[in-house]
Amino acid sequence: METRSDLKKVRRLVVKIGSSLVCDQENLSQGRLRAFAGQISKLLRRGLELVVVSSGAVAAGVRKLGLPARPTTLSMKQVCASAGQVSLMTAWEKALGAFDLKCAQILLTAEDLADRGRFLNARNTVMSLVGMGVVPIVNENDTVAVEELKFGENDTLGSLVAGLFEADLFVNLTDLDGLYDRDPRKNDDAVLLPLVDEVTPAILESAGSGGPMGTGGMLTKVRAAGRLAESGLASLIANGRSRDVLERILAGEELGTFFRPAKKHRPLRKHWLAFAARPKGRLTLDRGAVAALVRGGRSLLPSGIASVEGQFEAGDAVTLAGVDAGGELGVGLTNYSHREITQIMGRRSLMIESILGYCPAEEVVHRDNLALFSEGGSRESPSPAAGSPSETDGGPGE
Repeated sequence: METRSDLKKVRRLVVKIGSSLVCDQENLSQGRLRAFAGQISKLLRRGLELVVVSSGAVAAGVRKLGLPARPTTLSMKQVCASAGQVSLMTAWEKALGAFDLKCAQILLTAEDLADRGRFLNARNTVMSLVGMGVVPIVNENDTVAVEELKFGENDTLGSLVAGLFEADLFVNLTDLDGLYDRDPRKNDDAVLLPLVDEVTPAILESAGSGGPMGTGGMLTKVRAAGRLAESGLASLIANGRSRDVLERILAGEELGTFFRPAKKHRPLRKHWLAFAARPKGRLTLDRGAVAALVRGGRSLLPSGIASVEGQFEAGDAVTLAGVDAGGELGVGLTNYSHREITQIMGRRSLMIESILGYCPAEEVVHRDNLALFSEGGSRESPSPAAGSPSETDGGPGE
């Protein structure tokens, strides 16, 4: 999906619909939901597979409970989400039912997608529902999520669902026409950017702020698009109030801002590692190991580990950082626990068995289970310090 004309070939789609489109000043907008349902019905009849990420539960709860404004505390957001989620799904069920469609609710927390097993279970559920012709309606499980496990906004959730669903395209619908070079709410001469080849710091700087009903602004939408581009997935930010917006986008019409996927991108599994997995520990690497990983594309062996932080077991995600690189390098799945790494760090792989009494793997983190932010990550990606590489593996290429 490198050009807009390629969008005619989309067969698997994730659509995120923002709070400002789902709700009006009084309550949930049944008219808008019905209009979206009509578009969804047409796309499904054409053979497309589709998942909806719908905001609006908290906003609906605010209206339902008669609160003067959106709450700021987590506990009150959870109260509003609990009350509003019922209204939101009832409204979607009514809207889709008018077109003889069924829907199913899927509530996720960040922890659900951080755990690989739960991630795959969620994927299987979504795929099964889609295969049955049911429209999955995904939202964050605000009622049970605690602050450190929250996505924070549905733009991030939508991008992760797009990866989970292995979508051809992620469409992020909002109340703006797309990304402008400046905030159009504050600058009358702001210019819409129809195409973004790469999400650079300048592009992030141009992203504006969000509206009063939602938690995500244009910045979170652009970051989500950038993360997807790094994984080879196309995305588009467009105005959800535009007539037949989904059909027109998939017809190749120039609506909104199209984010072209990177030509060199990480596999979807590494997208999960970089942006969904929750590290349980931290490994600090010497300069040689940093160079071997970043420049040489190698696995992490015990000889390059300088220190271990946290408590984790084999199979857990851990953060990798350079001893003098000034920031995080990436995230990987470790083959050893923190106790084992403490014993073997700084040693060569051939010594593992003599130290531990067993050797399940020569690598602490294999490169197939490693996502480096320098591969296109949106977090700070420090340059590796110069130095001779540590002991490296000679395994197969990716």
